[in-house]
Amino acid sequence: MTRLLQVDSSILGDKSLSRRLTAELVEKLQADIPGLEVAYRDVAAEAPPILSGPLFFARAGGAEPEDSALSADLARGRELLDEFLAADIIVIGAPMYNFSVPTQLRGWIDHLVVPGKTFAYTPAGVQGLVSGKRVIVVSTRGNFYAGDAARSAQDHQEAYLRTTFGNLGVTDFAFVRAEGVGLGEAQKNEALAAARREIAELAAA
Repeated sequence: MTRLLQVDSSILGDKSLSRRLTAELVEKLQADIPGLEVAYRDVAAEAPPILSGPLFFARAGGAEPEDSALSADLARGRELLDEFLAADIIVIGAPMYNFSVPTQLRGWIDHLVVPGKTFAYTPAGVQGLVSGKRVIVVSTRGNFYAGDAARSAQDHQEAYLRTTFGNLGVTDFAFVRAEGVGLGEAQKNEALAAARREIAELAAA
């Protein structure tokens, strides 16, 4: 059975364009892949624990922490990592906030980037330990960045996601983009139409 993990991170609730598009993408994949099992994670509604120093050292190994709050954060982080590792397809709703990703999405990713679990340091450099996963990012941005030499230098959203998951070993990586959504109603509608065309053209596997 193929497992899909849908992750939404927009803080805008039912006004969110990325949430609208991730739902449409998952619906399309469910139609394409018989028996697709879907898990859902809303990191804006339930923010992951902040990766503190004590949490960083606790998850590195050793005895379970005696502090109950720290122990709960450690268990929560393990749950997020296990959920990611169990998925074959990960659909991520990633709006651009202040040229990067939402704080809550970054917090979720912090629990995935774990030495010895998802990557390793080797004499040849960083080696990703995650394989066989497909990651599809629904990227919404107020302005245009893709293909623009000047603005692409300001893009710390898609570049961050591509670099991070690439270092974990993910090679099957795609973006569905809705760009310029902040440039008026007509451009927003055009951006949504373009994103929907990209969704329709995505292969099932």
